[in-house]
Amino acid sequence: MSSIADTGITHVHDDHDHDHKPRGFLNRWLFTTNHKDIGTLYLVFSLLMFFIGGSMALVIRAELFVPGLQLVHPEFFNQMTTMHALIMVFGAVMPAWVGFANWMIPLMIGAPDMALPRMNNWSFWILPFAFTMLLSTLFMDGGGPAAGWTLYPPLSLQTGNSFAFVVFAVHMMGISSIMGSINVIATIINMRAPGMTLLRMPLFVWTWLITAYLLIAVMPVLAGAVTMLLTDHFFGTSFFNAAGGGDPVMFQHIFWFFGHPEVYIMILPAFGVISEILPTFSRKPLFGYAAMVYATASIAFLSFIVWAHHMFTVGMPLEGELFFMYATMLIAVPTGVKVFNWVSTMWKGSMTFETPMLFAIGFVVLFTIGGLSGLMLAISAADFQYHDTYFVVAHFHYVLVPGSVFALMAGTYYWLPKWTGMMYSERWGKLHFWLSTIFVNVLFFPQHYLGLAGMPRRIPDYSPQFADFNKISSIGGFAFGLTQLIFVGVIVHAVWVSKKKARARVWEGAIGLEWTVPSPAPYHTFEKAPDIDESMVPHADEISH
Repeated sequence: MSSIADTGITHVHDDHDHDHKPRGFLNRWLFTTNHKDIGTLYLVFSLLMFFIGGSMALVIRAELFVPGLQLVHPEFFNQMTTMHALIMVFGAVMPAWVGFANWMIPLMIGAPDMALPRMNNWSFWILPFAFTMLLSTLFMDGGGPAAGWTLYPPLSLQTGNSFAFVVFAVHMMGISSIMGSINVIATIINMRAPGMTLLRMPLFVWTWLITAYLLIAVMPVLAGAVTMLLTDHFFGTSFFNAAGGGDPVMFQHIFWFFGHPEVYIMILPAFGVISEILPTFSRKPLFGYAAMVYATASIAFLSFIVWAHHMFTVGMPLEGELFFMYATMLIAVPTGVKVFNWVSTMWKGSMTFETPMLFAIGFVVLFTIGGLSGLMLAISAADFQYHDTYFVVAHFHYVLVPGSVFALMAGTYYWLPKWTGMMYSERWGKLHFWLSTIFVNVLFFPQHYLGLAGMPRRIPDYSPQFADFNKISSIGGFAFGLTQLIFVGVIVHAVWVSKKKARARVWEGAIGLEWTVPSPAPYHTFEKAPDIDESMVPHADEISH
């Protein structure tokens, strides 16, 4: 186990430096084993990737602004759709949640640091190299991957010289995720303060514990799938080549066995963040804490048995379609429990509407819309009509953007004063929320209609009948992208400009160990394990009953 002294850094012997931060920029950031520094590195990296992936989305929306081919070649358009997805999933959303885990889990459970601090450093520094390698493929002969983020063969096997680099980059991302997950599990299981029982842990810690097990279970499956693609491409095997006795549909089964739990890997920590924020600004405990824990575990379990709902059109037996249809509908039950509990938490609460609360409420409303369109897609017979249309694009973007991304923004606004010690501008935060909410709907809601009208996804040109909704969607996309510059401005202002200092308990209704340490959180916290009393456990009443 790690102790505060065992951070791998020589402490500064300076009477005035009570935080014992390492001297020098490189020494501080390159070699750090401090969970807060590593959390910050993850968050800054994911924000950079968010803008790189977002700029690729704007290339897509610019090309689709009017019918016809005007800005980019179809091959490059396909590379943009593929790279946008890979970067947003593996470079923006997942590292951001690992950043939150690094920053908050030790603070929430009373641990001095993460359990495996040196591995923590390594798991981060793999990522910049992985994404540099992935982005470099755009400049190679034949360009980057252009088969969609799912990398389906035979199309993915036609990738040019860059294919091996894409596969190796995916492997590196997977290694980083697995190491981060092992660290999270070791920390939560072994390093909780005395009295912090499992059923006293904050919901965010619970959701991350379950997410970490999901990651360890499914990342090797993705690694296996892309390695089989690699041997098909370079070594003459025929795993997925029908001419050699292979089966391209087998790749889809293997990929989605990873891919569907992956969707929940990106949303479960969001559930945790929302479950922290709503009780704080409703000024009452989370409704049904135990039910939320069991619902999270149920979602994780069911995520392993619904993968083929992505594949209703491949010609699977009717029995298979029925099984995956009912299993997919079943997963709506624990998700519905969560939405019910969030609404019940707010019911008759003494609510105030600071920026984190606005993003949390926006999450609940818009994520529910994404969930309901997912239920439509779960119906096998109907899915034959929706499959591979813009309806699917609208569905998963409603789950991931106002879902995962809004929750990340809510969490950032919620804990930023704890991280920096300074309050941000509420006025600019609220402006960011309202513009984001308006434009995310202008961007994605018209895509439901495009899909129902039959517009296929991943195409650079389209029939003029789809022109109006595409134009609206593109305007929404550019406006949403520009709005995120406000987010960067709010963070920069809070870190370097703001004069308004944050108290230890930043928010009036906040309960939990992280609010017992000063703001900003000291470089080393909980050198002695804190005493856990009932006032630090918001749902103690429910558990004791």
